[in-house]
Amino acid sequence: MERKVNWVINKDVNKEEALKLSKELNIDFIIAEMLVKRGIRTFDQSKQFFRPDPKYLHNPFLMKDMVVAVDRILLAINSQERIMIYGDYDVDGITSVALLSNFLEGLGCIVSIYIPDRSEGYGLSTNAIEMAYNQNQSLIIALDCGIKAIDQSKFAIKKGIDLIICDHHVPGNKLPSALAILNPKREDCNYPFKELCGCGIGFKLIQAINERIGNDINTISEFYDLVAIACAADVVPLVGENRVLTFLGLNQLNMNPRLGLQLLFDQRDKREIKINDLLFYIAPRINATGRLANASIALSLLTLNNKYDLRKIVKRIEELNTKRRDIEKSMTDEALEQIRKSDNYSNYSNVVFKKNWHKGVIGIVASRIIDRYYKPTIVFCESSSGKLTGSCRSIKGVNLLKILSNCEKYIKKYGGHKYAVGLQIDEKDLEKFIEKFDIECGKFVDYDLPSREISLECEICFESINPKFIRILNQFQPFGPSNQAPNFLSKNVEITGMVQNVGKNNEHVKINVMQNPKKNFSAIGFNLSKKLSELDTSNFDLVYNIEENIWNGKKTIQLNIKDLK
Repeated sequence: MERKVNWVINKDVNKEEALKLSKELNIDFIIAEMLVKRGIRTFDQSKQFFRPDPKYLHNPFLMKDMVVAVDRILLAINSQERIMIYGDYDVDGITSVALLSNFLEGLGCIVSIYIPDRSEGYGLSTNAIEMAYNQNQSLIIALDCGIKAIDQSKFAIKKGIDLIICDHHVPGNKLPSALAILNPKREDCNYPFKELCGCGIGFKLIQAINERIGNDINTISEFYDLVAIACAADVVPLVGENRVLTFLGLNQLNMNPRLGLQLLFDQRDKREIKINDLLFYIAPRINATGRLANASIALSLLTLNNKYDLRKIVKRIEELNTKRRDIEKSMTDEALEQIRKSDNYSNYSNVVFKKNWHKGVIGIVASRIIDRYYKPTIVFCESSSGKLTGSCRSIKGVNLLKILSNCEKYIKKYGGHKYAVGLQIDEKDLEKFIEKFDIECGKFVDYDLPSREISLECEICFESINPKFIRILNQFQPFGPSNQAPNFLSKNVEITGMVQNVGKNNEHVKINVMQNPKKNFSAIGFNLSKKLSELDTSNFDLVYNIEENIWNGKKTIQLNIKDLK
């Protein structure tokens, strides 16, 4: 039983503030309302929002331990020490490693790279520390991981290796015994922006080193693209420094992309690269290497500059991504069938398990299940004899870290973010864990509420959608968390002309919609063909994004329908 969709108008706005800003900027009142809802109330704040610039980046030395980290790295460079750069095998980790290794090699540093195999799991491993010791490496820089590496940090000390941790995950009650820990989420860190991704923290590190050696920030502009990809993939709030870095990265990708990414984008239609291209095109392909093969393939894509080698790498990545999609579909179908047969619709969560499911795809499958049932979801597979590895995804307002902290009796280890967590349990504890997990979810999930909310920016009439409105709306990009693409509501809309069903199973629909006074737009609704056919009225209310299509050099407006009723 799938649950309903609820439309919710975004928070109320101070009309006087919006009117004042509208006059000050000479913009439509609707646009001014949108700005105020995003916390933008003055001319200067508007300028910073609409014109992201490197000058708005914070001083990297405001971050706790940054001075110590920079001093140690420069000592290593000057002494010709060997440095190990360690990063996880997801997009944030791989881009972090590419960024720091390229930068340090450019300074003449001797680096080696360690990205663990998926079988090793996430986080800093003792295997890597042992390897660093055997290879006479005196410094390890851990990227996008390490904040909970208590035992591993002690092992590094025992081996006489200095450890610098660059992580953005929430720290535990105790910090590792590292030489430096760069993490804005540390309670004792006063860095003004807390929402950097792992690659973003890596960028702050190279920004600090770059400043220390007397270089302008423009000398590291080549790395903006990597941070933008990581911000998109890790779904961090696209405000503050994340907005600046993502904006600059998208500009770079469109104007002067690194060769590997250029060849990857050449596989599809030529068009402007936007944030969704990073999230739905680049990120899955980078992730596919770590999920199904080895993340070093994606690292080579981001660091090599040989067209012949890169073409072979792009071909391999496309093959892995196709394989990933096939595995994902098969596993999702099996998981949904499990849920249908269980008939536990009163549960507050969904937990599914099959021994031979692919460990690298369980997170994607959990997300697909949430798309259907909108409950906190865990997908388990067997990682070793008697051990299960799970990937957990959550819904708005349900913090997995809080929930799992109350289930620790049955968990071997876990870590991640409030909406995405990886965990390991003993198979013998599965049933008890499922029961406890559901009880804890029940404290946060109101089953009587609709399953999915669509946040509406405001109600507008079609006549408000004019060239100036579109031009300013485009400047709200890049869209993402905390600056979502606005969903507009228009009422009493009707279809003009024929309804065109499209897609493999005719599940999508293309229509022309009109609202008095006779202004109409073309529109597309994904997975809405059935819902449209079931409407019992010729006039209906429409929720949509406004998109700009470019075909043969001609721009047209298209409404991307999110829901209708």
